[in-house]
Amino acid sequence: MRIPLKKSIIILSISLSTILAGCSGESTEQQIHNHLEEAVSLEEGFEQQQEEITELEKQEQELYSQLIDLGTDEFDQIQEISQQAIDIVDQRSEKIELEKESIDASQEEFNQVSDLIEDLEEEETKAKAEEMYNVMDNRYTAYDDLYTAYTESLELERELYTMLQQEDLEQETLTDHINTINESYQQVLEANEQFNEYTVEYNALKQEFYELAGIDVEYEENPAGDEDEGTSE
Repeated sequence: MRIPLKKSIIILSISLSTILAGCSGESTEQQIHNHLEEAVSLEEGFEQQQEEITELEKQEQELYSQLIDLGTDEFDQIQEISQQAIDIVDQRSEKIELEKESIDASQEEFNQVSDLIEDLEEEETKAKAEEMYNVMDNRYTAYDDLYTAYTESLELERELYTMLQQEDLEQETLTDHINTINESYQQVLEANEQFNEYTVEYNALKQEFYELAGIDVEYEENPAGDEDEGTSE
């Protein structure tokens, strides 16, 4: 039997209303929890890229050590190793872009918490959630600073290895550029330290928020200061 169109629309509307009602059955606290843990999950790509970047940095350092041991009469080897180093710099550039995509996805998910915080009824819980949100927002800003500093350092390294392939390179020019790279990496270290501090602070505030919200979560200790994995019960 064919159902009239209007009746079909009514049935569909009722079904959608039922589904939406079921979704809204979660408490505001639980909805916030879901977004926070999804944000953590989206940073798994960040952690993977970190490991691979660290390995590439070690490989590049080995090549650099070989370069500084070579004499001017071994220019062919200098050119060859310099090119290998450039290739690794390019790989690091690709990894840092993937890392940033992961952080950006995490931030987009996390930002959905903002409106939900306004709906929290308990003032103490709401205040803790706002504090947690602000710290995490600072953490994302710190990452942007870290990303900018790191990518600038990569470009300086790429320039260094390109310079080393020039047979008429002057020592003074080389020394100045190396000093610039060292200064650049000092900025990277400072930005990284700030990012890690916000990460530790956020993890502590998130745990305090869960306790106030009555959400039971088991935490795995992570001495590296990365996002803790949380499993709700």
